[in-house]
Amino acid sequence: MNDHAHDLASVQAATERLLTAVGALDNAAVTHSSRLPGWTRGHVLAHLARNADALVNVLEGRPMYVSGEAREADIERGAPRPLDAHLADVRESAERFRAVCAAPADWSRTVELRNGVTDRAVGVLFRRWAEVELHHVDLGIGRELEDLPAEFTEREIDFLAQRFTGHRDVPTTDLTADDGRSWRTGGGAGGGPVVVEGAAADLLGWLAGRRDGSGLRVKGGALPALPPL
Repeated sequence: MNDHAHDLASVQAATERLLTAVGALDNAAVTHSSRLPGWTRGHVLAHLARNADALVNVLEGRPMYVSGEAREADIERGAPRPLDAHLADVRESAERFRAVCAAPADWSRTVELRNGVTDRAVGVLFRRWAEVELHHVDLGIGRELEDLPAEFTEREIDFLAQRFTGHRDVPTTDLTADDGRSWRTGGGAGGGPVVVEGAAADLLGWLAGRRDGSGLRVKGGALPALPPL
C-alpha cells in the first residue's frame, strides 16, 4: 500500500541521488546519447523537469499536459541547455512537486493523468519515484537497475504487472524472481501460462522496456512481446 510520507521521502532521496550524479557531468556529457533511442541526456533531464510540473498539474486538478505536441516541444526546447540550466530546472521543478505533495490534502481522492488514466492522488508520488529512478538509469552515467532500492523494484514490477493484466496482446504470464517473489500478468491473449523467471532487476528491465529479456528463463512458450509503455 502506498504511504504518502514514505513515498514523498523516497522521491526526495532519489532526486538528490540523481542531482548529485548529474552534477558530476559537464556540458559535453549532457549532449551525449542516453539509453533511450533518439534522446540525449539533455532530453531525459528536460523530460524529468517537465514531468514534475505535469504531476503538479494533475494534483491541482489541471490537465497533465496542454497537448502531446506541447509536451514534445518543451522537451526538445529544453534538451540543448547547458548543465547548470538542467540542474536548476530539475531541482526547482522537484521542489514545486515536493511543496504540493507536502501540503495537506485528501490523498485518497481520484486524479486524472494522461489519456484518461486515473489513479488515487497518493499514487502520483510513486509514479514520480519511478520516473526519477528509471530515468537515472536511462542517463547511462553509472547507475543500473541492480542498484535501485529493493522496495522500489518490487513495487514497480507489481505496478507494471498490473498494467499489463488483461492486455489483449499478452498471454497469461507468471513472473518469478530468483528470491521467490511472484506475480501474474497478461491474460488477454490466447496461450499460456508462460513462466518467466530471473533476477528482479531483469524482470523489471523487461517489463519497463529497458531490457530485451535475454537474461530471463522462459518456460511454456516464447517470451511475450510487451506493448510499449
